[in-house]
Amino acid sequence: MPETISSLATRVARRRREPVAVQALRSTTAAVISYVVALRLSSEPSPLTAPLTALLVVQVTLYSTLTTSIRRVNSVVAGVVIAIGFSALMGLTWWSLGLLILASLIVGHLVRVDEFVPEVAISAMLVLGVTQVADTAWDRVLETVIGAAVGLLVNLLVAPPLWVGPAGTAITDLAQRMSRLLDHLGEEPSGPTRVEQAAARLHEARRLDNDIAQVDAALRQAEDSLRLNPRVKEGLLFRLVLRTGLDTLEICAVVLRVACRTLTDLARARPDGPLFDPGTATALRQVLRHTAIAVESFAQLITAQVSANAEEAEARLTGELAVARAHRDRLAVLLLASAREDPAHWQLSGALLAEIDRVLDELGVDKRSQRLLEELDRRTRSRRRRWKSLKRPRQGRG
Repeated sequence: MPETISSLATRVARRRREPVAVQALRSTTAAVISYVVALRLSSEPSPLTAPLTALLVVQVTLYSTLTTSIRRVNSVVAGVVIAIGFSALMGLTWWSLGLLILASLIVGHLVRVDEFVPEVAISAMLVLGVTQVADTAWDRVLETVIGAAVGLLVNLLVAPPLWVGPAGTAITDLAQRMSRLLDHLGEEPSGPTRVEQAAARLHEARRLDNDIAQVDAALRQAEDSLRLNPRVKEGLLFRLVLRTGLDTLEICAVVLRVACRTLTDLARARPDGPLFDPGTATALRQVLRHTAIAVESFAQLITAQVSANAEEAEARLTGELAVARAHRDRLAVLLLASAREDPAHWQLSGALLAEIDRVLDELGVDKRSQRLLEELDRRTRSRRRRWKSLKRPRQGRG
């Protein structure tokens, strides 16, 4: 029995951290509180617009709440105002409903609520369906303000979770898949199906695009959770470290796909003989093996704040890259000798070597630091431009 209780508690705790569970709990709390407050302040017997607005306002992260709440409130208020006008002029018929929806969609674009344009029409229909009296419709505006205020208050008091951990896990998983692909590329395909084997690895490399899209979605949520979060002091730096790290892995994934294409072309060009002589194949395998370890070390480095020690990850990355470059130099000599003996396919050998160089260069610590500093500088300049644009109107009025 104790084990059952412990396992149940573990599952509940794990569920509590999931975005869906957190969102459901916070939205429900905001909706109930806004309904209770609206019952006291509004003259409506069932002030459902307040919990409706709270549901629309509450988001998973504080930043997304603050950035979307204004547009959501504008959409609801615009819908309420439109419904007031329609309730004063006409009843609810099929043709008035059509005019209401058309007017709401047009007004939604005019007030620039962006992706919440349909909610203007939804709010207008809800209000018009509940009440057709202009005097009581103003209570819907009050309920909207109550719901929005409660929704924001819930997000401020109940600190949203940080999603850096899941994003770091996603980045690590992506690096592991890339590492496995590098190991597969180091295996010499043999037999009559080796062209098919090389093509299968090319498809494996192409599937990394879908993996990167999923990691990007997890990273966007992590970035939102870091913005304006009182529990994070260096939110901007964390965001840039993760974002620039994912950019590097994305570049490496593209280069790996090209390398797979090169090896596939080489397998087709040499249908009978081996792709490389034994010495060259061994050198290539060593380069790809240490590059695979370097990719995993790079992922550990950029997620060090949630998964490992940064100094240890950086030392491991530097060491693996040094060994990989040493094997790369040996591979270059062997490929050059092979190209002299068989000059027909020197372009493919040179392309493969260039692709390996690009991956090693992208994973370098100096390259990562340079990209991070450039991104920090770009963000700083962007903020300065925004501040200057805000100060100019005030100086003109003065």
